[in-house]
Amino acid sequence: MRKYVVRRLMLYIPTLLLASLMIFAAMRVLPGDVALVILGGAESSPSALAQLDSLRHELGLDDPFYVQYGHWAWSMVNGQFGGSSIIDREALSSIIARRLPVTLQLASYTLILSFLVSIPLGIFAAIRQNTRSDYTVRIVAVLGHALPNFWVALMIVLFLLLAFRWTPPIFYYNSWQDPWLHFQKMVWPTLVLAWGYSAYLIRITRSTMLEVLRQDYMRTAKSKGLMERVVVMRHGLPNALIPVITLGGLQVATLIGGTIIIETVFSLPGIGQGLVGAAGDRDFPVVQSLTMLLVTMMLTLNLVVDLLYAKVDPRISYA
Repeated sequence: MRKYVVRRLMLYIPTLLLASLMIFAAMRVLPGDVALVILGGAESSPSALAQLDSLRHELGLDDPFYVQYGHWAWSMVNGQFGGSSIIDREALSSIIARRLPVTLQLASYTLILSFLVSIPLGIFAAIRQNTRSDYTVRIVAVLGHALPNFWVALMIVLFLLLAFRWTPPIFYYNSWQDPWLHFQKMVWPTLVLAWGYSAYLIRITRSTMLEVLRQDYMRTAKSKGLMERVVVMRHGLPNALIPVITLGGLQVATLIGGTIIIETVFSLPGIGQGLVGAAGDRDFPVVQSLTMLLVTMMLTLNLVVDLLYAKVDPRISYA
């Protein structure tokens, strides 16, 4: 187990470095001049050109590529997270500290709700294979997997506005500040994301449970007179959960990516909304730092999923 963890970390760190280099390079090859955007355009007069040169020097844009990357990479390690915004000069550490908890709460609510709903429904559909209940669960799962979550979010907002004249609260409140307003703000984005994520988990749970139910040891357990509930939960579920946790954990990256649009639709002040706003303002330190943060979260989750294998099934060896 220890050797496997070391090997995974040896892959994790170079992958993180390569991702940071690609993100940084992508921001530098985009067309346009950030200094011109900040100044709102510049005339060709000597004073305007001098102001542009001064701003480029202040932002470090006149340094070589490797120097700029080195400064940014070191700031990500030492806790500055890329410096500060070039628009309002707010420190990236302050932006992340304010926005990251919102995204983590949304992702946590979605994961908890999805697993609580999808695993029982997947088991239920497998046990009732080819019945009306099975078809109903499968239709709901297929719709959740097929419909884009941003379209569903827009339709929900439009329906609530036209039918009930209700819109989510404008301002965001933490759960300890105002639980009711927090619930109103988070309930619909959580349900939208959970539908799409649960649809994926339901299909995986159903297919793996069907495969497990056909195994010889399951038939042997039933022939011994054990109750169906005991056979399914004690003998079938632990084996069926292995691919569910594996593929479900890998899909968390897609879930985190989906929060970018959902946060924008429902005006949640999370990482996704901050990323979209910074991209519109061409605030490249904020864009590259927040993107790097999301990539780090995704890679870390993949590493955690790999390490969960042995906890789910002791038969799995990392030797």
